[in-house]
Amino acid sequence: MSHNAAPELIDAPAGEEIASPALRSDPSTDPPAPAVTTEPPARSVGESKRARARRMAHRTRLHLYALSALVLLVYVVALATTNTHRVRVDWVFAHSTVPLVWLTLFAAIIGWLLGTLITMVFRLRTRAPRPSAATTTPAPAPPAQPGDPR
Repeated sequence: MSHNAAPELIDAPAGEEIASPALRSDPSTDPPAPAVTTEPPARSVGESKRARARRMAHRTRLHLYALSALVLLVYVVALATTNTHRVRVDWVFAHSTVPLVWLTLFAAIIGWLLGTLITMVFRLRTRAPRPSAATTTPAPAPPAQPGDPR
């Protein structure tokens, strides 16, 4: 007999009879069929509504930051392309003539770098203090008293 034979076609051991599912007389003895759902769960398992709302708000803020950065980049490029004439720049000890586009891009890059540096300094100076080694070690247990069941 082949391995692909249906269960109804397999010979029963001597003295037993195989009933096909279609010929069973009492459907109340059949196990209940599992419920099939096609909808995905509304949120991740274990994630509360508040946590999901916080995550979605964070995602929206990130999209707004990305859009703002893109708009700012387009603005700087448009500003640079419309200001191509040469201007005189007076340095403290000398002066020079440079295209305004380079002066604008130089100022934008210096401003971005200074903003990043200041943010890093503020974050380092205002962070929570790290626990020292003395405060993280557990305190020694008090000595056992007479009659203490330890």
